[in-house]
Amino acid sequence: MMFQSFEVSSNPATGAPRVAKLRAELEGLKLDGFLVPRADEHQGEYVPARAQRLAWLTGFTGSAGVVLVLKNKAHLFVDGRYTLQAADQTDPSVFTIESLIDTPPAVWLRSIERPLTIGFDPWLHTISETKALREALEKNGGSLVAVKDNLVDLIWDDQPAPPLEAVTIQPEKYAGKLAKVKLQELADAVGKAKADATILTDPSSIAWAFNIRGNDVSNTPLPLAFALIPANGEPLLFIDKRKLPMETEAYLTQLATLRAPSTLDNDVADFAAQGHTVMLDPALAAEKLRLIIEKAGGKIVEGLDPARLPRAIKNKTELEGARKSHERDGVAMVSFLSWIDHQAPGTIDEIDAATKLEETRHEIAQGFQMPLENLSFDSISGAGPNGAFAHYRVNTESNRKLQDGELYLIDSGGQYRDGTTDITRTLPVGTPTADMKKKFTLVLKGMIAISTARFPKGTRGMDIDVLARIALWKQGYDYGHGTGHGVGSFLSVHEGPQNISKRGTQELLPGMILSNEPGYYKPGGYGIRTENLLIVTEPQVPEGGDLPMMGFETITLCPIDKRLIDTSLLVREELVWLDAYHAKVREKLLPHTSGEAREWLVNATEPFGHEG
Repeated sequence: MMFQSFEVSSNPATGAPRVAKLRAELEGLKLDGFLVPRADEHQGEYVPARAQRLAWLTGFTGSAGVVLVLKNKAHLFVDGRYTLQAADQTDPSVFTIESLIDTPPAVWLRSIERPLTIGFDPWLHTISETKALREALEKNGGSLVAVKDNLVDLIWDDQPAPPLEAVTIQPEKYAGKLAKVKLQELADAVGKAKADATILTDPSSIAWAFNIRGNDVSNTPLPLAFALIPANGEPLLFIDKRKLPMETEAYLTQLATLRAPSTLDNDVADFAAQGHTVMLDPALAAEKLRLIIEKAGGKIVEGLDPARLPRAIKNKTELEGARKSHERDGVAMVSFLSWIDHQAPGTIDEIDAATKLEETRHEIAQGFQMPLENLSFDSISGAGPNGAFAHYRVNTESNRKLQDGELYLIDSGGQYRDGTTDITRTLPVGTPTADMKKKFTLVLKGMIAISTARFPKGTRGMDIDVLARIALWKQGYDYGHGTGHGVGSFLSVHEGPQNISKRGTQELLPGMILSNEPGYYKPGGYGIRTENLLIVTEPQVPEGGDLPMMGFETITLCPIDKRLIDTSLLVREELVWLDAYHAKVREKLLPHTSGEAREWLVNATEPFGHEG
């Protein structure tokens, strides 16, 4: 079974008639506009087909964005990863592309100096987001209006049904801690926050807390559910029992009272009506939950999702699983890259390559008796100018041959029971130009700078992000995405709260896993990105030093293409790191390779050599 589909998933021509239907609904409700985010009730990155409202309305299929449809204009807000993609997938006569980072809807609305009445679905916007939108509109005499029925749902005639995929148990041998222990720790955190309960809205937190996994959304093994965790008493888990095989249901009934999702509103209202205080994470919880609780007479205390940080700090079992999954994944990558190098330029295309890599992951995983459960995201397989789209998704219309004199970028990952992988490699097709080698090496310098960084307790992702960019900055270049994101343990490949970016405010703590992926993108030319995953290490005092310092352990195992490296741009320390990394890759992977792949691996990991 193949996980990735390459069918065309958007059509810019559908935007105009669908927006016209939405505007007809605006008229009936006397609204000036309506917000359609790329979100579901859980505010996750991946949403089920039923919740793909933004893509259905606009044609834009990226993983983050929101459109504001006004009576005469429609503004689509996306971040730097998707600027080119959004312009390519939408009708420019209907949608104006705006920056989700520089001028998000709340900022944009604040700048419009006239009163607007904007509708929104309170299940699809967080408490924090709603507050900012409301304040922006009220500043100019306008208002934010919660609608009873989502306006897109009213006009989407063939909207898919909610998912009902089977839920499985994540064994302790992979989770490293029993669910009953985790749930007690969460209950203790609720009590410490002086709340009577918290509502977990993030399916990743629920999957982690209950040691379960599902398949309700693409690429991430999540069961869509809500959970009410009281400081005292048994949790309530709101999940459709049709998703629970007999063994899973029996397991969960020992941990919680199972309730149908349709009872969530009333059950939360009943709990709140008893005068209880409920802790909600304003950055994750839907505004609808706040409205339900306050209407019922309950109180709200704002606090972070208590599962989020414990989930991000992996235990020893999860870290060992991450290392093992990356070793298997490295074997698959070596086999794949060897195969690529044995194909003549112009003979294979982006779909051929992505399909081959998925097939190779399946094959290698079976050899290790650890099945590939899914891809951790649809592979970004970009040849030549397609690689300049940072989050390019190949389809049958955009598919391009890997042609002589170009670069090929492959960003991919696998979901295994013991870990989630994410790796990017850029390779030349034929002979690379001096310009390609220069940019590749500048990106590599940034990746090595993060890999070798040492930092004291209290350091945040934003404090070290500059390390990955400084070599590019000195030459007048940059990239429009973060340097690194958190990664889950057989969970989301994009996990918070940790990240390495200009907005990375979370302190980096031992046991966290992050990506390290600087890049460079030349529109119409090529894309470059090199990505490894890292574990934040325990603090140690360097020899001759005074203070304990943390650092990173690189767990991705795959050669970095030496043909694209201009060694004259590397200093000795960088060459030492590169040779040591390749020596480790060879040591770990060589015993699991044979034939052409083994020969390729040996050649790809030959040291550059360095003086001193």
